[in-house]
Amino acid sequence: MMLAEWQVGEVFWAMLWFTLFFIWIWLLIAVFGDIFRSHDLGGLAKTLWVVFVIVVPYLGVFVYLIARGHKMSEHAEEAARAQDAATRAYIQDAAGTPTSTADELTHLADLKARGVIDDAEFQRLKAKVMGSGASSDVSSTSGAASA
Repeated sequence: MMLAEWQVGEVFWAMLWFTLFFIWIWLLIAVFGDIFRSHDLGGLAKTLWVVFVIVVPYLGVFVYLIARGHKMSEHAEEAARAQDAATRAYIQDAAGTPTSTADELTHLADLKARGVIDDAEFQRLKAKVMGSGASSDVSSTSGAASA
């Protein structure tokens, strides 16, 4: 039985080395990601950093962290800001901007002036717009009163 041969200390050391191995892999991925994400490095500099990290991995990563560690955080912040801006733009685009009652009435008047809708339909749509605007005002007032 293999499990019977393992002692508590050996299990601890195995878990420690396993954890350190994954931390090392994460560090390599972070360094390579930063090298390729960096806009202030030219192609030759990126190539030299990649070759240095591949040829002498431990030394390459630690020299990169010392030399450009501050830039790694700046690049991460820049990427987070860009992602946040893209997310906000998508949400605003998907949700659409609500139009005000005045905008809807102006649009209806324009449709009536162009002859797209007749007077009866204009009055019906105007009442609907005014009714929805009044009900939202009433609901917000009653919501404030109940709070």
